Amino acid sequence: MTRVQTHARQPVPGVENMLAISSGKGGVGKSTVSVSLAVALAKSGLRVGLMDTDIYGPNVPGMLGVAEKPQVDPETGKIVPAQAHGVHLISMGMLVDAGVPVIWRGPMLAKMISQFLFQVDWGELDVLLLDLPPGTGDVQISLTQTAPLTGAVIVTTPSQLALEDVARGVRMFRETEVPLLGLIENMGGFVCSSCQQESHPFGHGGGEAAAERFKMPFLGNVPLEPAVRAGADTGTPSILANPDAPASKALSAISAHLQQLLQNPG
Repeated sequence: MTRVQTHARQPVPGVENMLAISSGKGGVGKSTVSVSLAVALAKSGLRVGLMDTDIYGPNVPGMLGVAEKPQVDPETGKIVPAQAHGVHLISMGMLVDAGVPVIWRGPMLAKMISQFLFQVDWGELDVLLLDLPPGTGDVQISLTQTAPLTGAVIVTTPSQLALEDVARGVRMFRETEVPLLGLIENMGGFVCSSCQQESHPFGHGGGEAAAERFKMPFLGNVPLEPAVRAGADTGTPSILANPDAPASKALSAISAHLQQLLQNPG
């Protein structure tokens, strides 16, 4: 397999671990998973940051109920990240007005990603989660080549189309020598609140099969629940608003697994 040149990966001061949360395509709920994992890790006592690297479609601030623009520390000149639900956050969505498109090419994207990494006052963090845009474009390449990533987590749905795109993400991370910590299957099943029957609108078992195919850990299945969508819309993640819901329990278990991987690498 061809290895991509990774240049010099520069540590981010004060950040112990950096995890990339990735997906091969859009619409699989990756950002919702990223937000939920960040909140769950913070709830467990870790010092957590979340960097929304989707410059063109930054919706993480809304999911955490953050509307204000970030401030700049007059002494250091660095951006002070917002804080919500115990998570430090930076996003392009906090820097531009709602509805204003960001029309940038690759070099500008790489510059903004570098500023988010090194010109934000992250303080001391146990883990910084990077919510990547879908696919394997300029942002992903910039991060995998320049950031000292502890590892990557891939989010998919069980649908065949989503699983086909998993292969591209796996190859990108392996060619840039970023460890794959595991795969999460999102929207894996739906239980009707009236009849309690379970259905699988996006397929069944595909995520676990993909993890086995690509020889990476299967971190868990997160069921499809309306409460998760509602939490994202209101700015209070379902993992806080409905901690006993099946999706919240699944995400909490995945968070605990990731925490163990961080504490006991290898």
